[in-house]
Amino acid sequence: MFQAQTYTNRRNVLKSKIKSGIILLLGNNDMPMNYPANTYHFRQDSSFLYFYGLNDPSLAAIIDVESGEEILFGNDVDIDDIIWMGPQPSVKERGMLCGMMHTKPFGELENYIKKNAASRKIHFLPPYRADNAIFLETLLGIKPQQQKDASSLELIKAIIDLRSIKEDVEIDEIEKAMEVAYLMHTTGMKMAKEGVYEREIAGAMEGIALSHGCVVSFPVILTKNGQTLHNHYHGNQLKNGDLVLVDAGVESPTQYCTDHTRTYPVGGKFSARQKEIYEIVLKANNESIKMIKPGITYQSVHLFASKIIADGLKAIGLMKGDMNEAVAQGAHALFFPHGLGHMMGIDVHDMEDLGQNYVGYDEKVKKIDQFGTAYLRLARELQPCFVLTVEPGIYFVPALIDQWKKENKFSQFINYEKVSEYLDFGGIRIEDDVLVTETGYKVFGKPIPKEVEDIEMLMK
Repeated sequence: MFQAQTYTNRRNVLKSKIKSGIILLLGNNDMPMNYPANTYHFRQDSSFLYFYGLNDPSLAAIIDVESGEEILFGNDVDIDDIIWMGPQPSVKERGMLCGMMHTKPFGELENYIKKNAASRKIHFLPPYRADNAIFLETLLGIKPQQQKDASSLELIKAIIDLRSIKEDVEIDEIEKAMEVAYLMHTTGMKMAKEGVYEREIAGAMEGIALSHGCVVSFPVILTKNGQTLHNHYHGNQLKNGDLVLVDAGVESPTQYCTDHTRTYPVGGKFSARQKEIYEIVLKANNESIKMIKPGITYQSVHLFASKIIADGLKAIGLMKGDMNEAVAQGAHALFFPHGLGHMMGIDVHDMEDLGQNYVGYDEKVKKIDQFGTAYLRLARELQPCFVLTVEPGIYFVPALIDQWKKENKFSQFINYEKVSEYLDFGGIRIEDDVLVTETGYKVFGKPIPKEVEDIEMLMK
């Protein structure tokens, strides 16, 4: 946790952004895997964590915007809990850690909300867990399928405004987590040898996170079939010549996240064909990072990266024609079918539970409704202290190639005869985490090798 004043300040700013009513913030509960006492690893709701810092289940809070009253709701443990869990801080003691002086038993929340709901607006966030959706129906009488539309857009936008701009303490936490991320990824590179199973590397990387008091920020993506963008299957045995795509991040004890992708050859040496494609992706990664600064839209950076990829593919005969027009029409998305990056912070895809369009877009920058580019999660104008990822890629997805070829889609831009020689290639993605500064950018962390010679040297 940070100092109590950090959380008090955040709540005070939130109050100033909401005109009237009562703000209701629900924490998360323990979730059973297969029976009630056997639960998944607990993860607190990120917005609750941002305003209270308490990484404990079964908590909720209200903020009365007009009176300024704030109440933390939760239950103290009983002797049965203590037997299994040991002594635990009281709700009052936990409240003091985040500047909350007023606490009540959790059971009183329902009476409080029902007493005020008839005459006051209750601001709540769209729930993403079924138990909280059911609880909201109990509190407010709004059915789960109606809760997204009934949630408070005023509250959503206020929280996004706050959480988008990272404070110094948050930036420091992300930077600390980068040390573990570096160790995870360089260990993976060293392990990528013939005969090793993907699961051995994935397990070692997750174990590094755990051994440093962290967890992974999302399930590790580690595969020799990198053409599948989010491939969580780890059952393949590696052989020399395979390309391994590893997309993995760390979540620190304070829940701040990292997110890196590296792609490298089993055995430690890129083939000529692999290096040719890799260097295109690397250029898109490096040059896109150099573009980052306040005032530029991330949509424009994405399109810039797309043009680099298209130009590179044209240079080796996979694309043809006018590459400006090819990108404008979306032909490049056969090879780059996703967005350049996303916000990052307490969530690896920061705040997307609040509505990705509100996080990544605004009144000035609208989504481009086009295959590939439509998946861009962050498009709006960059501001100082945004934290984001830069992750271009090139992929050869046989099913997609076959479909477009049958449709003769973009045949003026795509050399399908040449592309057919790459159906067994897989995919390459390179991803870094970047802070937008007052004048430009800063790449987080000790650089994880990504230049061809640096990767080959480390793997040797």
